[in-house]
Amino acid sequence: MLAIPRADLRPNTAAYENAPLVKATGFREYDARWLLGSEINLLGLQALGLGLGTYLHELGKRRIVVGHDFRSYSLSVKQALTLGLLTAGCEVLDIGLALSPTAYFAQFDLEAPCVAMVTASHNENGWTGVKMGAAPPLTFGPDEIGRLRDIVLGGAGIERSGGTLTHVLGVAERYIADAAARCALKRPLKVVCACGNGTAGAFAPEALRRMGAEVIAMDCDLDWTFPRYNPNPEDTEMLHMMGQAVREHGADLALGFDGDGDRCGVVDDEGEEIFADKIGLMLARDLAPLYPNATFVVDVKSTGLYATDPVLAAHGATTVYWKTGHSYIKRKTSELGALAGFEKSGHFFFNGPLGRGYDCGLTAAAAVLAMLDRNPDQRMSDLKRALPVAYTSLTMSPHCADEIKYDVAAEIVQAYQELAAAGGSILGRKITEVITVNGVRVALDDGSWILVRPSSNKPELVVVVESTRSADDMRALFHREVKERLAGWPAIGAYNQEI
Repeated sequence: MLAIPRADLRPNTAAYENAPLVKATGFREYDARWLLGSEINLLGLQALGLGLGTYLHELGKRRIVVGHDFRSYSLSVKQALTLGLLTAGCEVLDIGLALSPTAYFAQFDLEAPCVAMVTASHNENGWTGVKMGAAPPLTFGPDEIGRLRDIVLGGAGIERSGGTLTHVLGVAERYIADAAARCALKRPLKVVCACGNGTAGAFAPEALRRMGAEVIAMDCDLDWTFPRYNPNPEDTEMLHMMGQAVREHGADLALGFDGDGDRCGVVDDEGEEIFADKIGLMLARDLAPLYPNATFVVDVKSTGLYATDPVLAAHGATTVYWKTGHSYIKRKTSELGALAGFEKSGHFFFNGPLGRGYDCGLTAAAAVLAMLDRNPDQRMSDLKRALPVAYTSLTMSPHCADEIKYDVAAEIVQAYQELAAAGGSILGRKITEVITVNGVRVALDDGSWILVRPSSNKPELVVVVESTRSADDMRALFHREVKERLAGWPAIGAYNQEI
């Protein structure tokens, strides 16, 4: 019987070797992430597995897929988690090295209702975590994570006999084939495939080749030290290197994948990055005539152009803005039976016939390539220039400790609500709407907006601004409004990005 997890254990002590360490802050809104060693130890991961198995039994389920990403410690983390699942009496199907969407695919492929994917996604080395679900294609949300947290931290895991472990071969090949079947190019396209030496390097180049693309592999050799840049297609460092590769090779575009392959970033034929919400709008414009009256779900960080786009309106499309977070957008896309869901961070969700509902970087890549195939006279830069104009910032992430970030965000929400109620304005523009479904999104009378919300999986706030006027105005909204206002909270760290 494992001891009740503690949060005060220190590495390199006898107690650390004999008791589970689990910090409560690792249980995020829709997944779990910790700094390995200082916030969770291997015994803590075993306790997590026991707690997860116990919760699955509460749901009347025990068959679960497990996989791990390519980091120096992820296999050990998965083995500790698996030991806990076995102790809970689960039937564990280990698919080995995997992307998160490979594990989601395996739920369908192996007829397993549950999944536990060991990954820190795009987080820096040192982080570990688990993405979990028990009803494909959905992953856990706050209610499920809350119940799991209570079981684990309360030491309420129940040991049961009958646990089994099966190592399953062939899932990676079937996943690649499934993703590649979603696009069969008829026009020649030269594609830079950027993986940042992360797990996607073992999957993405082959899948793109099977779609018919000429592939220029960029940082596709697996190396868990991430020697060139962190595999995160939302970071400027990775995007700039993708752009450089496009120009060097005369490529038609670059597709970049994050550390666990559930996100896709795009750089056009001119070497310029296109933010994922604009890619989503391009895809929605392409799909709307093929699927009249379609519904699209987008997160509150995304451009406001969906709501005003004339092409979408002409084909009866509806756009729903919802909470940021892959679990939230995935769930809402499923609930509404939407054709697709788009998140600005690069998560794309496609329901049938375009996908299986889960976020998959390769399925998103197939959709982008298919869009280009349907527009043989257009390049990515042409499709981008056809969009209405808006100037959107990068996602900025000032530090704010996990223990206080929600309280700080609530104070910021209140400040903007009070400003709006008093008839206030921002840089000479009246506030027309304050959306508080996820932090605060403040809409202005010219269509511009600003967003401040707590990060769901890191000790940070999230800041995005968009201007309908100019890039300079977008920078002014950030520097003269958001940055100056947030300076009033000492708990918010300095910004490490320029826009």
